[in-house]
Amino acid sequence: MKNYLKLTFPALSENESFARNAVAAFAVRANPTVEETEDLKTAVSEAVTNAVVHAYPQKDFDAPPEIHIEADLCGNALTVTVRDEGVGIADVEAALQPFFTTKEDDERSGMGFTLMQSFTDGLTVTSAPGAGTAVRMIKFIGAKNA
Repeated sequence: MKNYLKLTFPALSENESFARNAVAAFAVRANPTVEETEDLKTAVSEAVTNAVVHAYPQKDFDAPPEIHIEADLCGNALTVTVRDEGVGIADVEAALQPFFTTKEDDERSGMGFTLMQSFTDGLTVTSAPGAGTAVRMIKFIGAKNA
């Protein structure tokens, strides 16, 4: 049987730790190692932070926009999708390159997608200007021990 999680929360930076811990708690059923859990938490943290910082550049909302997380666990394959309905990414291929950033005047390093790729077993980014972004990550739990 496939197990899943759906989570929606305001795109506020203080919700990043909640999101990463919620996904990590969901993954516990697969009995991940400490390293696998930390990798997963880092990847989710980067995806949520990207959505908070880049998807919604205007900060004067009546109500904060939302970030959506869907996760499913099938066998040892954990798939996590972090989705926003923000400004989107004009050139996904460029955005996936290390050190690429749209916030050059900020303290951002441009390593978010690179870290997500490093800490997961698969990453797909789907986006278009004005249509939001979906970051889909796959993490195989127990893959190193199999």
